[in-house]
Amino acid sequence: MRRLLGLLVFVGVAGGCLTPSIPIPPPDAGQMTFRLSGEPGNTVATFEYPQHPTLHGAVVYVYNRDKGKGIIEAANPDGSVGPTEPVRADLGDQIVVSFVRDEQTASTCIRLRDGAQNPTSYCDP
Repeated sequence: MRRLLGLLVFVGVAGGCLTPSIPIPPPDAGQMTFRLSGEPGNTVATFEYPQHPTLHGAVVYVYNRDKGKGIIEAANPDGSVGPTEPVRADLGDQIVVSFVRDEQTASTCIRLRDGAQNPTSYCDP
């Protein structure tokens, strides 16, 4: 009985260690695309991100730190994102993009521009 119990504990521990968990990399600002629309002072932005295998099943948060507004959406089944619902935003606003899957969260904050984002234009500390 003791051997059986020991074997069950070993299998349980070993089985738990075999479950792979691929970390979500931080969103790459150079791969982010925002499309702005509307009149100056009343613009919105939609977000897109190319397919990435670690984004399958992820939840995506796009939050405008300057406006205090944001959206939450699921990544597409192929691991891409968007185009999302629009979020209130103006050029130069600080936008935080977060990917969440299981118990992992990865975020990047950028200064908003129309189109592809500048990979070196990060938010204020």
